[in-house]
Amino acid sequence: MRAQQKLTGLAVALLALVTLSGCSYNKFTSQEQAIKSSWSEVENQLQRRHDLIPNLVETTKGFATQERTVFQGIADARAKMAGAQTPADKIAAGNAESSALARLLVVVENYPQLKSDATFMRLMDELSGTENRLAVARMRYNQQVQDYNTLRRSFPSNITGKLFGFQVDYPYFAAPADAKAAPKVDFGK
Repeated sequence: MRAQQKLTGLAVALLALVTLSGCSYNKFTSQEQAIKSSWSEVENQLQRRHDLIPNLVETTKGFATQERTVFQGIADARAKMAGAQTPADKIAAGNAESSALARLLVVVENYPQLKSDATFMRLMDELSGTENRLAVARMRYNQQVQDYNTLRRSFPSNITGKLFGFQVDYPYFAAPADAKAAPKVDFGK
């Protein structure tokens, strides 16, 4: 009778262990998939930043250069007019000023409002939005890693994890030391 009780107790303990292992196994599997999915989103946001930001910077530089050239031409022509002494100098300066103003009128006709201010604002919005998306994706990844690592170290799931060879710890996303410095956007000199 005693042997049968021990055998029954062992069977119940084994059944409990198998039942608990099955639950942990499924949870480990789903959490590993959540970690992989979260990491994919981090990579997706990194790729978005890699693709988007340089194109926006170049577009902004293009608008700024075009507008700078037009306004610089007007300023130069006005300076020539102010410094002109002879009638020939005044005629040349007047023609240069007319030409510069004509270029401004063409720009205004093609672009009713000069756009670099709006393009700079869009660039700043996109930079901010991209960094926010990336921060959220990193945070979600780290949360998934924390949930998994906690489960992997908790009893009795740590036995299941070891038994089935689940990874002991997934790494957290940690920013490199140089990430403490603000990124610089260079619009050229």
